[in-house]
Amino acid sequence: MADNVVVFRALQLANEQRNAYGLRYNDFVRYRKHCANRTHRLRSSLKMTHGKGRDFKKLPPLSPDTAKDGHLQLLLFEAERAWAYSQELTSSALLPVNKDNASGLRHSATGRFRRAVNWSTQLLSLCQSLYASSRLSAENLIEVTIYTIILNGRFLRYRDDFEDALIQLSVARSLLDDLAETSSTSRDQALAVLFSDEISPEIRYCAHELGRAKAYDVNGIVADIAPKYRNEIVENCDALLTKLQSEEKSSASPSNLRPITWEGQPVPVRYPELVDVLLRVQKAEVAISEDNRHTKKSKLGVTAYDAVLLALSDAEEVARKLQETQQLSGTGTNASASGGRDIHFVHAYIVYQLLSRRIQRDLLLMETLLSSGSNEKSRIPAQKKPTAGKGKGNAGPVDSRLYPAVVKLLDTVLQSLTQMRTLNIVDDNADLTSAVEARISFTNARRCVYLAQCYNAVKKYAEALTLLQHATIHLRETGSSLSLSESDPINTSVSSFFSLKDEDIKELESAIASDGVQYKRDWFAYNGGSVKADPATYKKPLFFNIALNYVELDMDRLQQRAGKQPVPPPIVAPSQTKSKKAEPVPERKQLPKAKVEEHIEPVVESQQPTRGGISSLLGGWWSKNS
Repeated sequence: MADNVVVFRALQLANEQRNAYGLRYNDFVRYRKHCANRTHRLRSSLKMTHGKGRDFKKLPPLSPDTAKDGHLQLLLFEAERAWAYSQELTSSALLPVNKDNASGLRHSATGRFRRAVNWSTQLLSLCQSLYASSRLSAENLIEVTIYTIILNGRFLRYRDDFEDALIQLSVARSLLDDLAETSSTSRDQALAVLFSDEISPEIRYCAHELGRAKAYDVNGIVADIAPKYRNEIVENCDALLTKLQSEEKSSASPSNLRPITWEGQPVPVRYPELVDVLLRVQKAEVAISEDNRHTKKSKLGVTAYDAVLLALSDAEEVARKLQETQQLSGTGTNASASGGRDIHFVHAYIVYQLLSRRIQRDLLLMETLLSSGSNEKSRIPAQKKPTAGKGKGNAGPVDSRLYPAVVKLLDTVLQSLTQMRTLNIVDDNADLTSAVEARISFTNARRCVYLAQCYNAVKKYAEALTLLQHATIHLRETGSSLSLSESDPINTSVSSFFSLKDEDIKELESAIASDGVQYKRDWFAYNGGSVKADPATYKKPLFFNIALNYVELDMDRLQQRAGKQPVPPPIVAPSQTKSKKAEPVPERKQLPKAKVEEHIEPVVESQQPTRGGISSLLGGWWSKNS
């Protein structure tokens, strides 16, 4: 008998097909065409065609003994096709273009809706027969029953029969709540909650049309109506629910989400596709916690975050698409009936978790770089190791490329913290806001310290000391932000992604003070603390290049005024000069002296003819005046 068991998930199949083929954006035309194509393929595969040509072959009645899951799918898609066509006709009747044919379109829509209810009733009858022969589980039968009751209740509401519609929808909502409580997996639970959220506005509308005082209290209406009419609408409802509980207990599945809470309240997950990606996130988080126990502050510990970030990115994409779908379709969720939190809150929560894991990974990578950089000897000229931040030891040679890499990592941390600050869930919590702002200021201070190390490496001490002053200001902002709240939610959380304590602030303050003293000493040893550049690299202004072409510059006088006296010539003793004059000088040695005299004497006389310009033309006048 186990080989003949039929597995048919009506609610799951309907939800997947609707979301995949147009109904996520209320495109009923596309969904209707998809259902038509699907029914044609099912009829061909099941050999249930009516023949070819003009000869119509009537199909034999479908018996429970020969029924398969394909037959159940065929009935479901026929019902979905007729229902989608009725919604398409109803939407067309509301268009101004079809104003004259509105009544005819509404009449056709009613006929198609009635046909959808007929197909769903045939599906329910066949499933009841399969359940009686132990070929269908109680869970599958309840899903088909819920589908049929919802379709019938919507048809009654469409015909303005609000009292019967309210009874039908309330019973369906009650069965969905029971199905969610007894679900073996989180995905099945989310599926039941999703259908509950879809029919809750219709229950509220029917109650409002009937004039109920508390039409907004959907849970109260369901608790009042469902127990009275449950056994009338659903055959052997109590026995069916008892069988459902026994089946779920025997088939408990470990693939369940751990409870997700925020500020002590649960985070509802109402979409099955979101449950799948969150399950991957939790599995990756378990793996990363196990890896960090053995590979703390190593490269393997950093790479363990890749799976978590990938899963969280997929979850964020799914939540963002669901949020955009809700905004485009104009449909809202029943936040008040399901804990007061909708898909917008879930999306913000997933983004917060993604940013926190990214910050945690960047901080771990920074610590790994600093710990490895202080131990490795680089061929590049090294600088002394800074004392700022956690994990700083004694001075040692490090790679000069280390500090720019650390600054880049701190930039990404700042970007993540700034994006986290803009989230609604952070802005609504004053303590969390103060904690995030404190970490932004602390990260800015650390960034200034490491950036000062980069300037110190190229001997720009003024810039380095200025950055240390900015770091001191950011530390003061950190202290003021922490003083605004009594507790730090990030430190007290289970997964603290950025631990910040008073000892960390004091350690960074002492590091800034010691680095400032060291920079001042290096600056004084370099050029005496002068803010001007090195004279060897001083570039002469363009004015001097032009002026020296016309004016003879007295370099000795300039050197004297600059405090750099030229080297005086050696002093010759008087006795030596007299002896040199008494000695006979050969004629060949008097030639340089005569040449000098000949050079000095005609200099004045030869200046006139060598003049150019106006002085050469008026030479006679100049000589007469002189």
